Amino acid sequence: MKSHNYHILFQKKNLVCTKHIMIQEPRVAILWICKIFQLICTKMYDPSTYHVLKVRIITTLCLLEKVFPPSLFDLMTHLAVHLIDELDICGLVHFRWMYPIKRAMKNLKGYVQNMCKP
Repeated sequence: MKSHNYHILFQKKNLVCTKHIMIQEPRVAILWICKIFQLICTKMYDPSTYHVLKVRIITTLCLLEKVFPPSLFDLMTHLAVHLIDELDICGLVHFRWMYPIKRAMKNLKGYVQNMCKP
């Protein structure tokens, strides 16, 4: 799977899967982080919710650290905090995504017959 597929699974499908399976503490933390990623990736952003989103991601990561072992957490887990800062500095996320460009490059690569002379 590509990273975009994981991203969609984490936002949409994970909410349904964890709703009835897990115990209360990890389920709440995972549902909160899914909701935060949904808010990060929306097409409309309200700058007044920046501080609320920042506090919520920090508390969510603290909840995850209480439930899951420390070996699970690495630099990539911490980067979710900085995604909120990027949202405030750079604007909406979907304007900076590379998925449409990669998709277009895949189509252009399909037109190449000879790899030695594209």
